[in-house]
Amino acid sequence: MKKVYFKTFGCRTNLYDSQVMMSSLKEYEITENEDEADVVVINSCTVTNGADSHVRSYISHVEKSSAAKIFLTGCGAHTKGEKLLKENRVHGVFGQSEKQKIDFMLSQEKPFYNPGDLNHIDDLIVDDFIGKSRAFIKIQEGCNFRCSYCIIPHVRGDARSMDEGRILEQISRLALNGFGEFVLTGTNVGSYGQSTGSSIAKLMKKISLIRGVRRIRLGSVEPIQITDEFKEILGEPWLERHLHIALQHTSPAMLKLMNRRNVYKQDRELFEFLKDKGFAIGTDFITGHPGESEELWSEAMQNARELPLTHLHAFTYSKRDGTPSAVMKPEVNGKEASKRLHELESLIHEKNILFRNAYKGELEVLVESEKEGLFHGFDQYFNRVVVESDEDLVGNWIKVENYEVRGDCNYVKL
Repeated sequence: MKKVYFKTFGCRTNLYDSQVMMSSLKEYEITENEDEADVVVINSCTVTNGADSHVRSYISHVEKSSAAKIFLTGCGAHTKGEKLLKENRVHGVFGQSEKQKIDFMLSQEKPFYNPGDLNHIDDLIVDDFIGKSRAFIKIQEGCNFRCSYCIIPHVRGDARSMDEGRILEQISRLALNGFGEFVLTGTNVGSYGQSTGSSIAKLMKKISLIRGVRRIRLGSVEPIQITDEFKEILGEPWLERHLHIALQHTSPAMLKLMNRRNVYKQDRELFEFLKDKGFAIGTDFITGHPGESEELWSEAMQNARELPLTHLHAFTYSKRDGTPSAVMKPEVNGKEASKRLHELESLIHEKNILFRNAYKGELEVLVESEKEGLFHGFDQYFNRVVVESDEDLVGNWIKVENYEVRGDCNYVKL
């Protein structure tokens, strides 16, 4: 059997989609060793120019180092796929809706472009996650928001939810296979159930009742999706004590330019509420979006100082053709955007260290990997924990009381 290597870029949704492809393979053997692959499947991201560059660089790497046949899928299939195919950089391009037909796609002898269907909903039950200690569960696809800078609705389609019964069955199978932590993911996770009379809170309650489920984590949600119903589950022991709530900016003027639905005053009230409930709080942020003047940036930084943030997923603005932001003026110099990014990252890093130093309780850690004799995992606050131990801890849950707070992690010797 020919061997297939999967290279996944981008978000947790892509991680899930790669697992769907792996689970659907019947006529090929999966390898985790890139060097022995006959076929390389690239599950791409296109959220920024940097993401596109990483994919192109990886294609160049494969071209130089092996004779493997290259296939492209993921979000980049819709934006860069045709160009890469015309340049003979890849043998085939297929959209996310075609991933369950992976055997057929890889068997095509002639080069092809099949973007698929943006209304597709997955129906496969994934019962294992190769090389992972926690399971990623895609509960919805697409987004109905139309933020001015974002290309994702154009490559993932409108919001649609996965069937609840299939989600619960999948988690039940994974729990039986030893998984205890489940990360709910999607393009806009908080929109789950909006067309079916359900909600993200209702779904999590049902998941929590499945035997073996120990912790539920969420992907990024919008501030308006933390409803009163959601607030009722904040004290549940199975819910991660970290929430990632996308702001993208804190200046009201910039939020309007970005066509965002959140309002900073309400965002701050929500974050203070969650802080009082004992939560670590992360956010998404874009620096250097067109129109971000020095005055508006100063306002944003002042607001960021006041917010009880502990985690950050930030990047500089990246122009995406076909989006409203792509034609907005004035543009922000790239070096200035990077400078602002580093300023914000430094601030939130300091806040994270303060949060970890202030916490005096027990950490519950799922150990996920081992690197150079040290074990790595995340606690309930989504802070990295590095463990020194003579025992093999990968896949184990451990409770930690005495640990050292370091710059980028909590360190413990067992």
